[in-house]
Amino acid sequence: MNAAPSPAPDPVADFAAVLAAAARIAPHAHATPVLRSRTLDALAGCELHFKAEHLQRAGAFKFRGACNAVWSMTEAEAARGVVTHSSGNHGAALALAARTRGIACHVVVPEGAVAAKLAAISAYGATLHGCAATIAAREAMCADVQRQTGAALVHPYTDPRVIAGQGTAALELLAGGTALDALVVPVGGGGLAGGTAIACAAVSPATRLFVAEPSGAAETFASLQAGTRVTDFVPDTICDGLRGTLGEPNFSLLRAHHVEALLAEDAATVAALRLLWQRGKQLVEPSSALALAVVLGHRERFAGQRVGIILSGGNVDLDALSALLAPRP
Repeated sequence: MNAAPSPAPDPVADFAAVLAAAARIAPHAHATPVLRSRTLDALAGCELHFKAEHLQRAGAFKFRGACNAVWSMTEAEAARGVVTHSSGNHGAALALAARTRGIACHVVVPEGAVAAKLAAISAYGATLHGCAATIAAREAMCADVQRQTGAALVHPYTDPRVIAGQGTAALELLAGGTALDALVVPVGGGGLAGGTAIACAAVSPATRLFVAEPSGAAETFASLQAGTRVTDFVPDTICDGLRGTLGEPNFSLLRAHHVEALLAEDAATVAALRLLWQRGKQLVEPSSALALAVVLGHRERFAGQRVGIILSGGNVDLDALSALLAPRP
């Protein structure tokens, strides 16, 4: 079938949209627990509150945004299905969200994506379309699939429905009764960071928001420092979920809410990963552990504070564990 692509959704995500998303996804998404660890508190020198999004459906916070996008669509839009590009977690989340509504899902996947994540996308019933490992190739293939199928594009992080849905994780955390001094979330494309900024400003404006970024993919840090979006970079990090380019609306949200980016080297992320596995007994992926690595690496910034951390996902490639945990220079 050849059909015109669906029109883009309204390019605005605000707190009303986050509240609407929370109600919309409630029948489908988990309200994930907040975890504590006295051992990790002592190591960090602060009181840590971990929002366990690795226990979310599809193993990551991404299900929130994907579910909100899918269930925001009219019946006519949904009947044509959805398409996205993803290295893993968003693709799996959108495939599962599409399955909850009984509609088709197409996912464009780049070369070199984590095998375990691709297997999850397939298991949830999506049709995979391979492409080169560049953002340009991913977007071009998405446009081709749209033209061929009429499917609606659900962008991994710039879609306002996705941003609003991701903000529901922080909404739950901040509504939990503990006043947080700081909140730390990982940042790649910026969907979680942007949604969190909206929720945080509305629910707990006294809470300072930080985004955690790998030193080997620090374009958000550079963008916020420069005051303009930096896109010319080659990511070099074990955090496979954070290699994407920060989106324009996401950058605007981070600037508007005065969010600060903090960096951690991959070696520090692996050390934090070990702590979360061994001390916290939580199987998370490197992109999640990065947020803890940032807190441990900037103890003076968080000393004595109540700090929230969103553990973004737990989709670990078990076949790559030995390489992942190998000593790093």
